[in-house]
Amino acid sequence: MVHFVGAGPGAPDLITRRGAALLQTADCIIYAGSLVNPALLGLAGPDCAICNSAEMTLEQVLAVMKENEAAHKTTVRLHTGDPCLYGAIREQMDALDAMGIAYDDTPGVSSFCGAAAALNAEYTLPGVSQTVIITRMEGRTPVPEGERLAALAAHGATMVIFLSIGLIDKVQTALLQGAYTPATPAAVVYKATWPEQKIVHCTVGTLAESTRAAGIAKTALIVVGDFLAARYDRSKLYDPAFTTEFRRGTDR
Repeated sequence: MVHFVGAGPGAPDLITRRGAALLQTADCIIYAGSLVNPALLGLAGPDCAICNSAEMTLEQVLAVMKENEAAHKTTVRLHTGDPCLYGAIREQMDALDAMGIAYDDTPGVSSFCGAAAALNAEYTLPGVSQTVIITRMEGRTPVPEGERLAALAAHGATMVIFLSIGLIDKVQTALLQGAYTPATPAAVVYKATWPEQKIVHCTVGTLAESTRAAGIAKTALIVVGDFLAARYDRSKLYDPAFTTEFRRGTDR
């Protein structure tokens, strides 16, 4: 059987107990290159085969899975963060379906959650933004026409931008074509939750300059929006005037 396992964004203790148990009992681990904390591979048994998928094609990954399945061995496909975001997991699952190989999926903690924790931030602040757009800048890999960064920026919502730090100048230009201004708060989080984590606070107008000054060129998220500022409305959930299913408020 094949087990897809999501790791934490960096810190090895963020992996679920089920994920850790699967790593400990795996016959083979196919892990996502330098994105996965190598400490997680230390959970593998002494006879476990380790494969780095950064050096493999999809066909090679599938061939290893098929070979292990024929030998009645267990494969763990270890993804960084949670594989539902930019994990290319669907094409693997569809191929396994076609081959009649059973699999399951154990979720992980996405780096966008790790970034919020590193920033001590809440993406959905009342009166500021109730929408989080998770996206990436179009580069060598295109995006659907309606999902170009400048078009999404028109909403002015909280935005988390993956896989785009190497295109930081284009990211800044696209953001300024939308609802964001040069003064809109922004941050760059390098390797969220890793020991070498680095945070750069800036604005959309200084995004490219600040990123270069910090020497960040890969493995970083860009977050944008007024949720990073101090102003927001009090939540209705804990407002004494607000009645809920569990608590009577003064509005009744």
